[in-house]
Amino acid sequence: MTEGAPRRVRLVVLFGGRSAEHDVSCVTAGHVMRAVDPLRYDVLPVGITREGQWVVAEDALSAIAAGAQSLPASIAPLGPDVEPAAALVRVDPDVPVVALPLLHGPMGEDGTMQGLLELLDVPYVGSGVLGSALAMDKAAAKDMVAQHGLPQARWRAFREYDRAAHAPAQLAAELGLPLFVKPANLGSSVGITKAHDLAELDAAIDLALEYDEWVVVEEAITGREIEVAVLGDEDPRLSVPGEIVPSHEFYDYDDKYLDGAAGLIVPAALDADEVRAVQELTRRAFVALRCEGMARVDFFYENPGRGFLLNEVNTIPGFTPISMYPRLWEASGIGYSQLVDELVALALARHSRRRRNTKR
Repeated sequence: MTEGAPRRVRLVVLFGGRSAEHDVSCVTAGHVMRAVDPLRYDVLPVGITREGQWVVAEDALSAIAAGAQSLPASIAPLGPDVEPAAALVRVDPDVPVVALPLLHGPMGEDGTMQGLLELLDVPYVGSGVLGSALAMDKAAAKDMVAQHGLPQARWRAFREYDRAAHAPAQLAAELGLPLFVKPANLGSSVGITKAHDLAELDAAIDLALEYDEWVVVEEAITGREIEVAVLGDEDPRLSVPGEIVPSHEFYDYDDKYLDGAAGLIVPAALDADEVRAVQELTRRAFVALRCEGMARVDFFYENPGRGFLLNEVNTIPGFTPISMYPRLWEASGIGYSQLVDELVALALARHSRRRRNTKR
C-alpha cells in the first residue's frame, strides 16, 4: 500500500453534478460509500444537484450510521444546501480532509472541480487541473497524444461555428463510413452515434452539438476493445488488460450502466508481447496527458492491421459494480477497499509534494 495515509481521514465524496452523467455519478457514489472502511474514514457525502446546488446527502449519512450495507445502489443528492468551502473545510486540524470527486463529465471531471479544490487547498483524488481538462476534451487529447507519437484512429474535430466546412460528404470522403460522432467533452458514451450513411452522419452531428460546441468524428475501427487501469503518480502501476465485448453495435450507455449485458473479460486473452505493448502505450498516454492518481485507458486492437490504437483516457473511471476499473485492479491483486485507500494516500502525498514545490 502507498505510504502516507493517516489512520482516519475525513473523506468528502462529491457526486451528482450538472452534466448528462449525473445518474451514473450517483450510482458510483453509492458503491464507493458502501466499500470504504468507517474506521479509517469519516465519510461526508456531498451531492451536487442538476441545478448546481451543493447539498449534504442526509439520507446517505443516516444509512452510513446504520451500516454501510444499508446504502441504496444509487444516492440522491437531497439535503440542506451547503457552501462548497464549508463542505470541504477542515473541522479538526488533526484530521485531514480529502475530496473524492466522483463527478463524471463537464463541471466535475474536466478540471473545473479540480481548480476549485486547488483554490481551497484541499487534497483530492485523481488528476490535476491540466490532466483532467486534457483527457476530458477528446479533441485536445487527440492533438496532444498525436504530438507524442501514439497510434490512434483517424479523426476530425471542429467547433459548431465551423460546421459548414465539415460537411458530411466531405467527412465521409476523408474518413470513410461508418463513422463515430462524439461530443468532445462528455463520457459514458452519452451523445455518441455510429453513423452508417450521410443522413445518419448529419443527424449525429446535430445530436453531438446538443451536448457540446465541439464535435469529434472518428473512423470506425473493426477490432477488439482493450482497457488497462492505471494507479499511481510518479511511478504509475498498470493493471492486467481487460476486454469489452459489447452486446450492442458498440459499447454504449445502456451496455455500460443499465442492462450490463456487455461481456467483460479480465484478463484479456493476449499473449505476453501484446500485454507488454498495450501496457507501455497506456503508460505513455497517461504521462502525455499529465494524468495523476488513476485513469482507465481504452484501446482498439486492430489485428491484423495497425495493432493497438488509443481510443481515450478516463481520469474518473466508473466505480459501479459492473465497471471495468475496479475489476481490472481486483484481477491485478488490489481489492476495492484497498484501491480507495491507495487513491487517498496518493492524494495526500501529491498535496504535500505540491506544497513543497510552491513558494509562498
